[in-house]
Formats: sequence, C-alpha cells, structure tokens
Amino acid sequence: MSTWQAPSAGAPVSARVRPPGSKSITNRALVLAALSSGPSVVTGGLEARDTQLAIAALRAMGASISLGRTDWRFQPGNLSSGTAADVDLGNSGTCMRFLPAVAALTPARVRFDGDPRIRERPNSALLGALRSLGAVIDGDAAPFTVHGRGSVPGGSVTLDASGSSQLVSGLLLAGPRFTDGLSVRHEGPPVPSAPHIAMTVRMLRAAGATVTVAPGPDGRPGAWQVAPGPLAAGAISVEPDLSNAVPFLAAALVTGGTLVLPGWPADSLQASSAILDVLCAMGATCSADPSGLTISGTGTVRGVSVDLRDVSEMAPVLTAVAAVASSPSVFTGIAHTRTHETDRLAAMAKEINALGGDVSELPDGLEVRPRPLRATGSFDTYDDHRLVMAAAVLGLAVPGLLVANAETVGKTFPQFTQAWAAMLDGVHTE
Repeated sequence: MSTWQAPSAGAPVSARVRPPGSKSITNRALVLAALSSGPSVVTGGLEARDTQLAIAALRAMGASISLGRTDWRFQPGNLSSGTAADVDLGNSGTCMRFLPAVAALTPARVRFDGDPRIRERPNSALLGALRSLGAVIDGDAAPFTVHGRGSVPGGSVTLDASGSSQLVSGLLLAGPRFTDGLSVRHEGPPVPSAPHIAMTVRMLRAAGATVTVAPGPDGRPGAWQVAPGPLAAGAISVEPDLSNAVPFLAAALVTGGTLVLPGWPADSLQASSAILDVLCAMGATCSADPSGLTISGTGTVRGVSVDLRDVSEMAPVLTAVAAVASSPSVFTGIAHTRTHETDRLAAMAKEINALGGDVSELPDGLEVRPRPLRATGSFDTYDDHRLVMAAAVLGLAVPGLLVANAETVGKTFPQFTQAWAAMLDGVHTE
C-alpha cells in the first residue's frame, strides 16, 4: 500500500477534465451484451478493477468477448460450455449482484468469492429471490455457489431492496432471459439510488426488452415487470462517469475556480440533475451547452441539509466539502452506505475528526460542523475508492494531507491521482 500526499490548492482551479466511462453503465452494458442473441459492441467502457472483474467473470461463464483499444465486441452463443467456473468478485457490489442471475442461466456450477470485505456485504435478499424464481444456490453471502441449469423459470418475487438498488437491477438485467419473464415488487423502506434502477430500465428497453414500472405505496417506483424475450444490445456507448466527476466539480467549488467537463450528457442515464442541484445549493454555479458542463465556485461554501438517498455515491466527497464550508451541514438518507466498500459514515466521521473536524454520525447520515483542519498522521481509506476522492478534496484546503492506500481508487478510476494533479496544474485532460 502506498501513501499519497494530496496536493493543496495554491490558486483557484482552471482546467478541463473528462472522467473515464461510467462504471454503472459499463457493468450493465457488459451483462446485456453477454445475454444478447446477436453480436454487440461496447464503446467508451470503463477500464478499472470493477469492470475487469466483470469481464473476467463473464468469460469464465463462457461469454465471447474481444477487447479492442476503443471497443469491446461480444459474439452471441450459449453461456458456458464447461461444467464449473470460479468468479472473483473483488469488492464489487455490482458484480456480486449482477452476475448470480447470469450464472443461473448457464449449465455450470459457478462459485463466487472475493475480497474479505465482500464476505461482509449482504446479498441474501438477492440470492433468496433467485431461489424463489427457480435458481439453485448454496449460501446467502460470499462465498456462494450457483448451480446453473441452463435456464431459470422466473415469475414473481417480492423482496426488500432498501439495502441496495442493485438488488432490483441484478434481477431485471437477466429477466428477459427467464422462461416466464420476471415480476419484481419491493416491500420495505424506500429503495436507495433509485436513478440506478431507472438506468437499468432504460438500458433494457434500448436492448429490446419490454419493461413496465409501477409505483409503490410511497409513490416512488416499487414494482417492475419484464417480459420474456431475446435481448439485442447492439451498440452501447458509455457516458463519462458523473460520480467520478464529483470530486473535480467539488474542487471548483472549494477553490473558487472553474472546471469544464466536456462530454457531459444532455440526456444522461445517470442522476446528473440531482448531482448538480446539491453542488449549486452549496454555492456553485453551473451551465451546460453542447460543449460540456462548466462549474464555478466563489471560494465560499455554504452548508446544506439534504437527503442524499438518490445520489449516495456523492456522500463522502460532499462530507469533505462540508468540512470546509462556512456553516454546518446535515446529510441524510445514506444509512445503507454502511454496507458499501466500508462503513462510509463511520469512516468519514473518524478520519475528519482526526484532522480536528467535528462530524457526528446520525442513524441515517452525518452532521458536519466546520472547524479548522490540520494534517496529522494519514487519512485512512479503508479500501474504499470514494474515500480516496474525499481525501483529495480535503487536501485542497489541508496542506500536507497524507492519504493511505491511495491505489484503491483504481477500483473505478485508475488514473485519478494523475488527473487530479493535472487539474491543479491547469492541464486539460480529455
């Protein structure tokens, strides 16, 4: 593990930065392409640990994937001609929840395991749902084994998806390939990161699937139905990752600078409006045109009280921004992030408080009261890519901040530290 000294900002940032492809879109595209009945091509896909694990897993299950410099090509065919496969999940939630249904459609015995943390991340709701739909599975968390039968009967299932929207997406992505299709109903507290389910639905429809969505008792989407039928992913172009763009956008806000993100999608599959709404509430100004998004800050950061349920990936970086704001902030709706790569609420509170900050854990969020911060020791990142990004933002205002295990950011953004340094040097990276 390496220690990275996060650079401080000597002046307002002024740069153009294009983040790599979206992890969320890439891993959905990979599954849809692997399950399609015709050839498919994915362009602009993210090359990072989470997507490399997904590609390796799909290949282990028999998918034919040719990786070119700019595109990834899939050839149709039956998944897996073998009888057994081992899948490394690493610490990837999308792999843990998207791939078991794919494995159930193969004729192979597929064993899933990964990093120590993945064994602690809950998955019993998904695996239980797959069993009720006709899959044969040993275990309720990693390591677990899917005994593929070549098909899944499908039908109706009810589950509590309040722990992760990926539980619903993981079923929906394979739903068209189930013999009787799929009907999923959520019962429980609100599903977090609902825009990610909307992303799944849009990508399924683009691949030819018939998907209907109905509201739950709270008026939010709460039931989904997928008709059986072939998938035709065709050509999928992956958008830049807006979650990975957030620390760069935050840098403009914190330093009072200006950042341009070329390629910002006008009609994004991601929660672009919600992301910008929060940053603007904290003092940024944003404008978009065909050339991209421009965001500027004044150098003053306002505290906010906001529910981050739909954009919880922002929470670590926003907590860092709030720690250097001019007034307190409260972030709620993020209790489920305790089961992400690490307990993000406990980790952010501990690390910022070690710098002299004042962050309190709430039952479903964090309360941040800004105080002067100073670098003492190193900022631990707990094998969590989002904590590296949060530390980078803190480092802008806290000179000498050392970040432990910074390479863990390679989970979704292998070139993050280089892009961060280039931004501070005013170098345009596109």
